[in-house]
Amino acid sequence: MSNEYSDGARLTFLGTGTSLGVPIIGCHCGTCSSKDPRDKRFRASVFVEYGGLKILVDAGPDFRMQMLRANLSHLDAILLTHNHKDHTGGLDDVRALNYIDRRAAEIYCEENVLHDLINEYPYVFSFPKYPGSPEWHLHMIDEKPFLVFPNAEDKELIWVHDVGYHYRLADGTLVPTAKKVEDMYDDARGVPENVVTSILKDEDFDGSVLNGNAPVIPIRGLHDKLPVLGFRFGKIAYITDMSSIPESEFSKLHGLRHVTLNTVSYNKHHSHFSLDEALEMADRIGAEHTWLTHLSMSFPPYEQFAQQLRQLCHDRHIHSDILPAYDGLMIS
Repeated sequence: MSNEYSDGARLTFLGTGTSLGVPIIGCHCGTCSSKDPRDKRFRASVFVEYGGLKILVDAGPDFRMQMLRANLSHLDAILLTHNHKDHTGGLDDVRALNYIDRRAAEIYCEENVLHDLINEYPYVFSFPKYPGSPEWHLHMIDEKPFLVFPNAEDKELIWVHDVGYHYRLADGTLVPTAKKVEDMYDDARGVPENVVTSILKDEDFDGSVLNGNAPVIPIRGLHDKLPVLGFRFGKIAYITDMSSIPESEFSKLHGLRHVTLNTVSYNKHHSHFSLDEALEMADRIGAEHTWLTHLSMSFPPYEQFAQQLRQLCHDRHIHSDILPAYDGLMIS
């Protein structure tokens, strides 16, 4: 790659549990009672350092504790895979980043997710805004590759006592951050086609065309019947909350060093891959390493589950190295 840009993505798992987390309230099974810290799982989320930017995928109910545990104080973007509470329930807590960074949170999501957020966080989209409500700036995405840009380039938030945040213009004038919902979102910037081709073919390209932005390739999947997205960052793909992937999307999954797949049970599940389905998917994708996430307490404690996976891969002649992910694991 050009010196102006590096695709050397690094991903840290902030949460690897199901919507209930592990341990779940009131459960005393072997996994929930395990003393191994790898069996303590927040709701599914990852932090990605990519192209010089800091990117979060999903902000569930554990968002605040995940940020504190990982000692994170800045985000350039939050990408949402879909709108279920275990993936969006922590978005109110970006208020701390508004205060620290003096920037609106840059959130990338599909249009149907925006409509759900309007219903679930009505105070964020009310005008005039309630003083102290989160400041979001949303970018509409779909299956097309898009660019994430540095949040530091955005307008500075200025607090006006008893009124709330305003933007400071170049001439010093303060203006409200938004006067209507339409002011709060736009379409994400597209990625040049030659850049996408280069990423998928692992070819060099002139990184200067990105102007300091980072190219992300979405991966379409279905969560039961709900369309959801996964994301590819260079040679790492993060896929969660899927039960199927359309045939057309597999071309985006060639040449990966790491892929993350979800599974919640040994048994077939209506909205997630079963373990067998996840293993089959890992074998087809053929990444060097596959990490399983969104894990429930139905799987045994970490070391026992890891041994099971090693044996299953050996027995089925699966060449990808498949292991359970755990909170705090870093891959690159």
